Amino acid sequence: QVQLVESGGGLVQAGGSLRLSCVASGRTFSSYTMGWFRQAPGKEREFVAAIRWSHTTYYADFVKGRFTISKDNGNDAVYLEMNSLKPEDTAVYYCATKSTGLLATQGTTYDYWGQGTQVTVSS
Repeated sequence: QVQLVESGGGLVQAGGSLRLSCVASGRTFSSYTMGWFRQAPGKEREFVAAIRWSHTTYYADFVKGRFTISKDNGNDAVYLEMNSLKPEDTAVYYCATKSTGLLATQGTTYDYWGQGTQVTVSS
């Protein structure tokens, strides 16, 4: 079993920055993908960013140039640096992981999810 714990969410003004962290514990895969997804009130969950074991990264179009995903293999951690935040970025952000690198942008293919961390961007 894998446990994921997110942190770093909070309230920030538009144009500000936040850094989300996600640490995995328990049985981790020898090669894995870690991703960030978000869900705003009344909306479906959507893909934000993902990073494969090889460090290949994927981003949703709406965060390109503003968000950066990175990971620390030694600590089984993944980070999401969020800059130039907009009110429409307000959502609960979830960390997820899976054992393969395929379909990294598809949330339904992920095996384990964290509890989420709230990000609120005020205008």
